[in-house]
Amino acid sequence: MHINEGGVDRILRLMVGVALLAVAYFYLDGTWAWVASIVGAVAILTGAVGICPAYALIGFDTCPFKRHTH
Repeated sequence: MHINEGGVDRILRLMVGVALLAVAYFYLDGTWAWVASIVGAVAILTGAVGICPAYALIGFDTCPFKRHTH
């Protein structure tokens, strides 16, 4: 897989992920805390590595730099 997230997309994912983890830790209990934690962790992971498997499945790409394959 190649990087398919642009800079703004990655920053937003990191910010949303941190916010979800904070909300899960400080404000939620039970199942909702787990759901928010998992979604937040996935957002942070995809933002950090720049690869979104869901984007790859649907052929979406926000990365401004295109990798050429020969």
